[in-house]
Amino acid sequence: MSGSDAKSPTYAAAGVDIDAGERAVELMKPWVAKATRPEVVGGLGGFAGLFSLDLTRWHRPLLASSTDGVGTKLAIAQALDKHDTIGLDLVAMVADDLVVCGAEPLFLQDYVACGKVVPERLAEIVAGIAEGCRLAGCALVGGETAEHPGMLDEAEYDVAATAVGIVETTDVLGPDRVQVGDAIVALGSSGLHSNGFSLVRHVLAQAGLALESTPADLDAPLGEVLLTPTRIYSKDCLALAPAADVHAYAHVTGGGLAGNLARVLPPRVDALIDRSTWQPGPIFELLRTVGQIDQPEMERTFNMGVGMVAVLPGGHTDAALTLLRERGIESWVAGEIVAGTGKVQLRGRHKQ
Repeated sequence: MSGSDAKSPTYAAAGVDIDAGERAVELMKPWVAKATRPEVVGGLGGFAGLFSLDLTRWHRPLLASSTDGVGTKLAIAQALDKHDTIGLDLVAMVADDLVVCGAEPLFLQDYVACGKVVPERLAEIVAGIAEGCRLAGCALVGGETAEHPGMLDEAEYDVAATAVGIVETTDVLGPDRVQVGDAIVALGSSGLHSNGFSLVRHVLAQAGLALESTPADLDAPLGEVLLTPTRIYSKDCLALAPAADVHAYAHVTGGGLAGNLARVLPPRVDALIDRSTWQPGPIFELLRTVGQIDQPEMERTFNMGVGMVAVLPGGHTDAALTLLRERGIESWVAGEIVAGTGKVQLRGRHKQ
């Protein structure tokens, strides 16, 4: 057979299906349309997302940005073939990092890398991202889907996102505002959120626990509990900051409560946390007992039932708790700020 008769190799034969990618974009469009703001210019499909910033709202604005992923929680979603919640986790990881400094999330872009483009699966993922953006009050202005045959199995994917927010220079929250006498208000988590899943998966493998099983004390199958979406606090924190004169927030992610709260403490104070003010949810106790994990490792790896912390004047706790309760957020006074050297001290035992 002559060279001119040989069949030309195609991108599809190499594992990249452009047509499937285009179908996926069409399936995404209705969801993305729900995650918008008036400032968005144009729609999905352009080379760049456009956002018209209304500078009349701001005097000396600062732009804030955050990038993150979801980590190995993705392995649970892929094992259960359930992909509609992982996007909420993704948005929570970036949008709630922005509000820690007082920034209002404006827009977000996502990145999905997969072994094979399955339009329906991608639409599920993006539907979750769009719903997360709606809950966070930011717009989904675009993203990228990359097909990586040979690097990822057909059922595998990874996700990441970058979000941009804005805050007035005079309203930036952080360590310089924290002072002795401040109260520490804990905002309850919805579960494990999106951290510690490498340890979770190790514990489940060692114990032989199936994701479809329903261990004692859990009110749903284990896999469903593990995939509970990360709570998105953005709008709640933005409402709370001026109402209770919040001095600082700490988003409790990798490193646990102590590790993240320490990041917003000045070197002249300590944070005293009283464990007896709350009881972590059943999933934490299950992992501790089944995995025989000691307390310091649990607290270094998991949020232990606290997803966000607000540091605010001691006299404003009633107003803060009332506002959060009205917004459906479980909250409580978990400790106080005292003179010290920038450390977090956890005392007492959790409620049983």
